[in-house]
Amino acid sequence: MTMKKIILAVLTLLSFGVQEMLAEENGNGVKDFFRSLEYEVNAGTNIGGASPIPLPAEIRKINSYNPELNLQIGATVRKWFGPEEKWGAGLGIRFETKGMKTLATVKNYGMEIIDNGKTLKGRWTGKVQTKYHSQQLVVPLTAFYKLSKRVTLNAGPYLSYAFSNDFDGYVYDGYLREGDPTGNKISFDADSRASYDFGDQLRKFQWGMQLGVSVLVYKQLAVNANLEWGCNDIFNSSFKTISFDLYPIYLNLGFSYVF
Repeated sequence: MTMKKIILAVLTLLSFGVQEMLAEENGNGVKDFFRSLEYEVNAGTNIGGASPIPLPAEIRKINSYNPELNLQIGATVRKWFGPEEKWGAGLGIRFETKGMKTLATVKNYGMEIIDNGKTLKGRWTGKVQTKYHSQQLVVPLTAFYKLSKRVTLNAGPYLSYAFSNDFDGYVYDGYLREGDPTGNKISFDADSRASYDFGDQLRKFQWGMQLGVSVLVYKQLAVNANLEWGCNDIFNSSFKTISFDLYPIYLNLGFSYVF
């Protein structure tokens, strides 16, 4: 099933849910409508990073990876439908952090560095240390299905707004070819570093898909696992220094309280 078909299926289910909720509101009144909703508060941590798909030829080796501590807290309101209430639709909001640190060995990697106050742009071959950090407000639209009394599946699209973005680091132990791979060669030994900062080039708005499972472990307490897969590049479309797209891919592990 293509991404477009998945999104259309989720939106169709949500539209039916809205129609049923409005019908119930008109029939039984506002108080009964809100009593029929289920509420959830949740917290967790994101493990993952911003990655090209597939790994491009410019990246020869990932020397180290640190997922960092990326916390998330949020809430969801949902409505169950049908006599058995197996299907549901929900709207959520969460605050979350996404980030990582990586050290890679690269060849002919697009780069713009600052060396002794001078900006140099071209193709870098050597080591690259990168830190990515983003704080976001995320709004997921989710369809739910009860696999059993304890296990619930969920899927749907999400929209996010980043109110804080950082993407910076440094290069060392290599050389820069100014302009293109045949340009003037500027060498840096293992003790020399040059910094870079692409934080201003990161997108404010992103969207993607979420797929996950929730298991009720004790009365109203559940544990959750959700895969979030970004569908657009973390950088603005006008940014061409890095020649490939980076997609935010994170696994969220956490818990929730349902009431």
